[in-house]
Amino acid sequence: MNLSFYVKNICCIAFLLIVEAVSGQQTDPLKVEVFKNRSINFGGKTGDTTTVKRLQNGRVVFKKITTPVYEEGTDVSIKITLRSNGDRWDKSGSCFVITNKEQIDIIDVALGKEKFPKQSTILKEYQGVLKTENYTPAIELMRFISPFGVGYFSDEKKHPKIRYNRPVYIPKWEKEVVWEKDISELESIVTGEFYIGVWIDTWTREGYEVDVALEYSGRPRPKLKVIPLINTVYYVNGQKIPDLFSQSTVDLNFITDKNLKNAQLHYTTTGHGGHRGGDEFIKIRNEVFFDLKLVLDKIPWRDDCASFRRFNPSSGVWTKKDSAYTYNESFKKEFKEIEERIASSDFSRSNWCPGSMVTPYKVDLGTIEKGDHNLLVKIPGTANKKEQYNHWLVSAYLTYKK
Repeated sequence: MNLSFYVKNICCIAFLLIVEAVSGQQTDPLKVEVFKNRSINFGGKTGDTTTVKRLQNGRVVFKKITTPVYEEGTDVSIKITLRSNGDRWDKSGSCFVITNKEQIDIIDVALGKEKFPKQSTILKEYQGVLKTENYTPAIELMRFISPFGVGYFSDEKKHPKIRYNRPVYIPKWEKEVVWEKDISELESIVTGEFYIGVWIDTWTREGYEVDVALEYSGRPRPKLKVIPLINTVYYVNGQKIPDLFSQSTVDLNFITDKNLKNAQLHYTTTGHGGHRGGDEFIKIRNEVFFDLKLVLDKIPWRDDCASFRRFNPSSGVWTKKDSAYTYNESFKKEFKEIEERIASSDFSRSNWCPGSMVTPYKVDLGTIEKGDHNLLVKIPGTANKKEQYNHWLVSAYLTYKK
């Protein structure tokens, strides 16, 4: 190889370094630790209350963080790790972000600084559900469901009865559950300065411990804008369990001041409550209409819950008689009656399993023209009876090309 070859290569490398320096674009991945060993409970251990704030007697924690602003965009991912601190039940959870502190939001309301606008309310009692001109619902970064007692009840020496619940195909109980999710479409609301929080529907003093981390790749990617639309999760005082779908639809009218290109609807839904005969355990259709057009028609359902068994040591267990062809001591097949363990965590549910992350449905809407628009969600939910607590947790937002 001659000298000119090396000169050309050196020049190319120098040029790339100059371009990178001029652009100011972050190229090395950045990891931001949001929460570490953070207690979420009801009236229990508080932990740091200087940088981390608590609402609902500890069922919600939130803090303000600041990250670099990536002018050319970036990939973003979120990682949540959860351990029971003594709560043995499966509970709904949500990691959320407040996008616009210039408007009313759930934190302002919880702190008594504002009230939910009437226009955000459904049936005069379900407050803070709908976007208004001056109110922004929280956007979910991740919906998750805690498993039965992972971590605290995973130690069979401390809880010897737990080992009798463990099937032979589970070598050990896991010590924690970890969920990871790409949230790059939300890059514009999780860069710069913002508020991020976690809600878990626990009613025990022990509750849970969570870790939350955000990671930014620094790799340039197209930037998107985000519009929060609806959220029925009852994060703060003044909101209630959203058993509204048995009585009404969620009907939102909103205005866009410009055309939205490559618009996409992100819709998260889970059904809860009612024991064996309620919305948690029966298949119920979700219909979503945008400008009177049916854009999503789904029966949200998970039938793979048994695959999460290793995260659910404190799940209740039943047995069921069955029959199977099995090998005997002579390695000959014989037909015999057997008795199988069935755990509560094994049962199929309305779009979730104990220990799972909930994946949003995504609907391409194309270009949304400037002007008036409508989003309508229809779920024929089951009416509440006594303490069944039938309800649906539903949230939706739009993304579009900047």
